[in-house]
Amino acid sequence: ERGPPAIRIGHGWDIHRLSTREQAGQGCVIGGVEVEGDLGVEAHSDGDVLYHSATDAVLGALSLPDIGQLFPDNDPRWRGADSEKFLDEAWRLMDEKGYQIANLDATLVLQKPRVAPIKDAMRENLARVLRIPLPYVNVKARTHEKVDSIGEGRALSCHVVVLLEKK
Repeated sequence: ERGPPAIRIGHGWDIHRLSTREQAGQGCVIGGVEVEGDLGVEAHSDGDVLYHSATDAVLGALSLPDIGQLFPDNDPRWRGADSEKFLDEAWRLMDEKGYQIANLDATLVLQKPRVAPIKDAMRENLARVLRIPLPYVNVKARTHEKVDSIGEGRALSCHVVVLLEKK
C-alpha cells in the first residue's frame, strides 16, 4: 500500500463583490491589510480574498473540506470574522498532517484597489501566518482589462497555488 505523498499541490480561488464601505458594512481587507479609502467588500466574514484563497489552497492540497464547509457563511460565529483565523486553522491542520509549505504563489485579479503599495505587507502577513520564510511567498496582481464585473471594478478575485512537502 502506498504511503502519503512527499509533495502535494493545492489551488484556491475566491471572488467577492466590491461596493462602498457603508453599503458593505465593512472596509476592504486583502492579505490582512486594510485598504485605505471608501471601498467595501460584501462578505459574511471580512471578505479577504487572498486569505480565503490561500486557506482553500492548503485545505485542497490536503484533500480536506473547503473553507465554506469548515467556516459556513450561515454560522453567526463567522460574521465579520478576521480571515486570519481561517488561514491559521488551515496551517494547524497541515502541521497536524506532517506537511509544511514549500512555496505559495498568489495572483490577485482586480481593477481596483491598487495593491502595489501594500504588496510587501500582504507577503509579510502570509509568511507570518503560515510560518514560512518570506522568499517562499509570492503575491502579484493583474487587472481584468475592464472586462466583466472584475474589470468594471465591481468585484475582486484571487487565485493561490501552494506546494506542500512532507516534514
